[in-house]
Amino acid sequence: MEKLLINTERLQIRNLKTTDLEDFHKYRSNPEVTQYQGFDVMTLEQASLFIQNQQSKLFGQPGEWLQLGIENILTQKLIGDCAIKLDIHDIRNAEIGITISHIHQKQGYAKEAMSAMMDFLFGLKNVHRIVETVDTENIASVALMESLGFRQEAYLIENNFIKGKWASEIQYAMLEREWHQSVLKNQRR
Repeated sequence: MEKLLINTERLQIRNLKTTDLEDFHKYRSNPEVTQYQGFDVMTLEQASLFIQNQQSKLFGQPGEWLQLGIENILTQKLIGDCAIKLDIHDIRNAEIGITISHIHQKQGYAKEAMSAMMDFLFGLKNVHRIVETVDTENIASVALMESLGFRQEAYLIENNFIKGKWASEIQYAMLEREWHQSVLKNQRR
């Protein structure tokens, strides 16, 4: 198990820090950002406790989500966070998720961060498959999954009672070989 540090052209994906609190709370307390997420709007105290809890976590504990901060390298500000989890029953399967601040959406950060996380996970010798489950009404996340080349595997009708209503979800998946084929294809362009 290890702490992670993943760099892209514009981003640094790393463990959350106490200095992230203001930026983290800014988007995690926005109802528009949390609308399709499995978490609710956070108070400042909840955000602080969440960061404290995540700081000591290391990657690689099967069944346990690790929430990582997404920092803009240029501004050194937190612009979102992403989560990864190895399946508790088979660590060759992973799950991934992402949240981008409302201030920084529609700038390609989600795709850049997700691509880096996919490279990292599929770079591990055992990870064979990555899944992501998205609310069907979350048009931006649906578009993100499709732009990354994820395959829709299931359309789950009213399977999740969340925030006072039944929601439908799409389960997407990507195999390691599919990701590597996609990366090679994009390099040839």
